[in-house]
Amino acid sequence: GNDWRDTIRYKSKNYCGWIQHCNGRISQSASMDAQNDWYSYGSDFFGCGSHDNFPIDIHNNQRHPCRGMGSGSYTFHHVETRIIRIFNTYGPRMRLNDGRALPAFIGQALRGEDMTVFGDGSQTRSFCYVDDLVEGIYRLLLSDYTGPVNIGNPNEISLKDFAEEVLKLTGNTVKIVYKELPVDDPKQRQPDITKARTILGWEPKVDRAEGLQKTYDYFKALPPSEWTKLPKEFISK
Repeated sequence: GNDWRDTIRYKSKNYCGWIQHCNGRISQSASMDAQNDWYSYGSDFFGCGSHDNFPIDIHNNQRHPCRGMGSGSYTFHHVETRIIRIFNTYGPRMRLNDGRALPAFIGQALRGEDMTVFGDGSQTRSFCYVDDLVEGIYRLLLSDYTGPVNIGNPNEISLKDFAEEVLKLTGNTVKIVYKELPVDDPKQRQPDITKARTILGWEPKVDRAEGLQKTYDYFKALPPSEWTKLPKEFISK
């Protein structure tokens, strides 16, 4: 049929037979960083807020059928499925040029450039260290819970304060410059990790100061020629 649910059931069936044959388990993950102006992230929904004034987010639109396939695998084909919502994650082996605030600030500091903050810097972000993320995913995979679970760090910080943290960490004397806020820049990114705490007994352990130091040390140890490369040219190590 033409119903989108029929498409999900059909595609799910194609790989569910193989997973069942291997007695395996499906992990469906989605990055929540592509959300636009979602004011809060609940444990039972993606968020709340209006998208009326923002451009269409193709990545966001693609995520819903993918999540539907994950749920359909469990509902219709009885395959073990775990759905992970991954929030802003950082750590060694990130790419300086991936466009997010943390590598952008560190990259500018390493190059001796002024740090760019959009708007007045009051918009908030939260940062989950990669080791904590991996532990959260691991616990979810071993659990019996089949609904979506947010994995991220709920500790918020404004971008202005975060830029100042990076300046202090690097010991750089560059300035923080403020530019016009892009139309689709989120005002807040904060996961609700209630389910992760209650069901998985998980919450982030690595504080931002420790994680930032490890990440900065990784970037600083790279050859200076790597600091200005495009993402596809960035070395893998």
